[in-house]
Amino acid sequence: MVLHRIQRALLFPRGFVRGDDAIARRVPRLERWWHETEAGAVEAWFVPGEGVSADRPGPAVLHAHGNAELIEHWVEPLARYRRLGVSLLLVEYRGYGRSAGRPGEEAIRADTRAFYDRLVARPEVDASKVVLHGRSLGGGAVCAVADARPAAGLVLESTFTSVPEVVRWAPRFAFADVFDNRRVLAGLDAPVLLMHGRRDDLVPFAHAERNQRAARDAELLPFRCGHNDLPPDPRPYWAAIERLLHRAGAVRR
Repeated sequence: MVLHRIQRALLFPRGFVRGDDAIARRVPRLERWWHETEAGAVEAWFVPGEGVSADRPGPAVLHAHGNAELIEHWVEPLARYRRLGVSLLLVEYRGYGRSAGRPGEEAIRADTRAFYDRLVARPEVDASKVVLHGRSLGGGAVCAVADARPAAGLVLESTFTSVPEVVRWAPRFAFADVFDNRRVLAGLDAPVLLMHGRRDDLVPFAHAERNQRAARDAELLPFRCGHNDLPPDPRPYWAAIERLLHRAGAVRR
């Protein structure tokens, strides 16, 4: 359908994102994972947390990025997870960076769940302490995981309730990809952290408020910023993430 092709071109602007292989070489102990699909191989990057091992397994975070980003954009900004002893898995989408295929909700759901399964099988990862962290479109990716896999907690950053509720002027049949995050949150029995800019003109702040109302146990942290400049101050951002990790039982105070 022509409408579906237009929707995907707008939702997944991967052609404007440039990769940088050199970033991986700067991160000690980084592993490049590949998931084989019918469309080709999809990439993820795994970095163990400090102090974890097969003898001392620890928590992990699976992170999914926004629609105009790549995994290499987040491995260094999220390094604090690793310093907290939390292993980090950054998952890519089909057609982005070095990954084959074309992105779409069904493909993202399948690939991200497959990477989750590989993550919890790692000997240095405590499978009961896996937290999911998604930014913007990545919120839909991690909600798709939480809908089918156990999660100790969920971090949603600048995330919408669903794609049709962002583009209200278009009929629902125009959307090949819905990402009904609010439905997932309503059934989730885990603590949730929502962080959102009050000046976000791409995904309005009201989406975060509706997501908070849908969730059973959610903290909403507003910031004075827009969509792509969150967080303006990393101190409350990381303080809130650490609170979520504590609430999830992933790390101790």
